Amino acid sequence: MEKTKKNHKKLWLIISIVLAIFVAALLIVPNQLAMAVYRDNFDKRFTTYEPLTWQLEDFDGLLREKHVFPTLQGHQLTGYRYFREGEEAAGVVVLAHGFGGGGHRSYMNIADFFTKNGYTVFAYDATGNDESEGEAVGGLPQGVIDLDYALRYVKESPAFSGLPIMLWGHSWGGYSAGSVLKLHPDVKAAVLVSGFNESLDMLETEGRNIAGDAISFVLPFFEKHEQKTFGDYAAMSVLDGLAATDAKVMIIHSEDDNMIPIEISFDRYFEKFESDDRFTFVRFEDRGHNHVFSSAASFAYIDEYNADANAWQEKVGEITEEMRAQYYETHFDKHRGYELNAELMAQMLAVFKSGK
Repeated sequence: MEKTKKNHKKLWLIISIVLAIFVAALLIVPNQLAMAVYRDNFDKRFTTYEPLTWQLEDFDGLLREKHVFPTLQGHQLTGYRYFREGEEAAGVVVLAHGFGGGGHRSYMNIADFFTKNGYTVFAYDATGNDESEGEAVGGLPQGVIDLDYALRYVKESPAFSGLPIMLWGHSWGGYSAGSVLKLHPDVKAAVLVSGFNESLDMLETEGRNIAGDAISFVLPFFEKHEQKTFGDYAAMSVLDGLAATDAKVMIIHSEDDNMIPIEISFDRYFEKFESDDRFTFVRFEDRGHNHVFSSAASFAYIDEYNADANAWQEKVGEITEEMRAQYYETHFDKHRGYELNAELMAQMLAVFKSGK
């Protein structure tokens, strides 16, 4: 009888150990997988592809001065004030760039446009991008943090003293600009181009494209990691930001955007704020994601360039990245390829002017 009791105790001990291992595996393995995926996407720096980069000399009369300011974690971010000599600015447009392509230099044509139309522009490189410090971007909420600290800097800097503040953001920058309105309700106007509502929306969308419904198992680990890493910034959203301000807002998106589905962003804002006269909604059908603010002529030119580049590659055969870059620098006209949509830009300008 005693032997049987001992055997039962051993059996329950084994079962307990197996269950503990099983439960640990359920908790640890998805967490490790989630963190591996997260790090793969965000534990890296981004540098603007040099052949795509605007240079100051590409724009007649455009001037800039360098500014350096700290963000929450203590590292330094680099930004530039863009302006024109002798012109009194009606306000400052703070520009937040997109994710994955490097810093703000891909948007210098936007800065040029607004400086030509009475505004000074403050554009900066977010953490882990181009001239700013940071070993890696870290995660999407870092964009909100960096814009928050950029706005704090603008408000304290004599270079922008007394100027009403406007926001302009594309993609990651659109999410950052919309979300940060909750912290800076005194911003007068904001233009959000092809942005997403909150970090977890984007993580779920991208994860579902890759892993299907399995993404549901790792999303809670993403959420917990972002809460631990970014604190209150992790839960911030554009919807909350829009509700917390009286700013004039313009929201732009294209139905065929294959990076940020219109259903998780524009459609949500439209449903909630359609009847609010503070808002201007612009919905395109076929402008994609990266060039939604470009002209029809620029799309035609890019198609022409791509056809010529493909023909050249077929003729040459295998090419190196250096050869590709050289071909781009020699044959691509950035002013034609990135020509702005004049009508849309005029609408943006009208929103900024109405936000005084």
